[in-house]
Amino acid sequence: HHILSDSNTSACFRERMFLIGMATTRSKVRQKAQDSKALLLSFFDRQSKDTLKIDLWTVDMQVAEMDRFFFQTLRSLADTYFRATQNKELAADMQRFVQYFGEKTEIIPK
Repeated sequence: HHILSDSNTSACFRERMFLIGMATTRSKVRQKAQDSKALLLSFFDRQSKDTLKIDLWTVDMQVAEMDRFFFQTLRSLADTYFRATQNKELAADMQRFVQYFGEKTEIIPK
């Protein structure tokens, strides 16, 4: 199954995406190009207090790949939320949802 876009803030690309990013090793930083299938980017608007989002993925991204991408992203967001707020209770609730999501998508065996 392939994923389709149904929003004007999301886009599905027919071509490959290459993200240029920084990869770190123990003592040095190196730049490398990485062949990627999806990107989620969010900005918090200081004045309006709204989140501006850009969601991109390639047309060949499979549903199972998107499930894994979201599982990893949600897990990372829960970790980031805890580091930013120190709210253990809500971060734990978020991690429970990540566990549920992982089980429902069969990323995590039940």
